[in-house]
Amino acid sequence: MKNDAIGVFDSGMGGLTTVKELNRLLPHENIIYFGDTARVPYGSRSPETILRYAKEDVAFLRQYQVKMIIAACGTVSSIVGDQPFVTDVPFAGVIYPAVEAACAVTKTKRIGIIGTSATIKSKSYEKAILQRHPDFFVATQACPLFVHLVENGYTDFNNPVTRLVAEEYLTPIKEQKVDTLVLGCTHYPVIADLIGDIMGRDVALISPGAETAGYAKKCLAEQNLLSDRTEKGKNTYYVSDSVSLFTENAAHFLQEEVSGAVYQSSWQKEAGC
Repeated sequence: MKNDAIGVFDSGMGGLTTVKELNRLLPHENIIYFGDTARVPYGSRSPETILRYAKEDVAFLRQYQVKMIIAACGTVSSIVGDQPFVTDVPFAGVIYPAVEAACAVTKTKRIGIIGTSATIKSKSYEKAILQRHPDFFVATQACPLFVHLVENGYTDFNNPVTRLVAEEYLTPIKEQKVDTLVLGCTHYPVIADLIGDIMGRDVALISPGAETAGYAKKCLAEQNLLSDRTEKGKNTYYVSDSVSLFTENAAHFLQEEVSGAVYQSSWQKEAGC
């Protein structure tokens, strides 16, 4: 089982920020990634629909030999909360690793959270922070258009459309004088330079995908599940929509060309749905 793959899923391509960090931290691990690009974004759907989609995504990954499953999606992680439906292998969402990091970094005890509408409505990040530190202040802001902009390649620092949207979303949360901002959707780190420019250099940005990769390494080590291979691991990507669009836009997330095979998957058929 040590040499089985790590399974990662997301509604689209945001989870590639987690894959990139996994590749850095765990270079000998194989990774199987499923991006449900045909149904992105999840953030505007009902909790019941999001949970159903997540279970279907996991069912797809379970066709392969996986030793851990990571929900590299802030929306799914928010809906699942602390009651994961995967219990026979290690399972991780992105909320708790990000919360731990944010609480450790803040100096003023004022933390901001941005995310999809579903994530913000769930209050998942807010509850997790205040359970640990009731004296902290938490400001939240839904940023639903960010996913669409990132998925469609509007990621350039100087893009006037993206900057206009970002300024509208971020100004209210900046006015709350937070010193730490959790990018509560794995798409958001792709435009972290723009977000950081608007928030100011004194605001620390927390990437849930990167923090979750670190948590995954710790979890696998504790359970003696780290690969004992000496050769470099490989990435295999599956998407439920266009392979060419995924490959083109994935470069924005990885900041390099996709390394690994990319396949189109009929999720309904292959997940047994």
